[in-house]
Amino acid sequence: MKNKFLIIIIIIILLSSYTCFSQQKVTWKDLSQVKFTEKFFPAYGESFLYPEFLSFVKALEGKQITITGYFLNVDPKGKLYILSKGPMSSCFFCGVGGPETAIELQFTSKPTFKTDAIVSITGTLKLNADDIEHFNYILENCKGQLINK
Repeated sequence: MKNKFLIIIIIIILLSSYTCFSQQKVTWKDLSQVKFTEKFFPAYGESFLYPEFLSFVKALEGKQITITGYFLNVDPKGKLYILSKGPMSSCFFCGVGGPETAIELQFTSKPTFKTDAIVSITGTLKLNADDIEHFNYILENCKGQLINK
């Protein structure tokens, strides 16, 4: 009886440690769990949408996640990469969707993906509410994989 109990405990510990260190697959629906209000930023003399991340999203901060979307290379100098819920023609910047439909990508090495390629990106999620020069969602230390369609 003690051996069965010990084996069950060991299995639970192994399974829980595995899930702690593996990345979590996240969807765009998951990231939509945020509310926005207008907030005035005196340094810029303008109001911007200020995020209030709901509990599910807050729990993802600092964790390694994987999400699939459209790769956007919007900077000719190659310093700003974005993962979008939709392709370039219907992305956040074109007025389709809100800030929760785009993620700033900070890669470990320069990516070779083309704009509108469907990719799966893994990185550490950083939530950003106060620095308006960056996106609300940032994936740091990213690595990506092209999804064949």
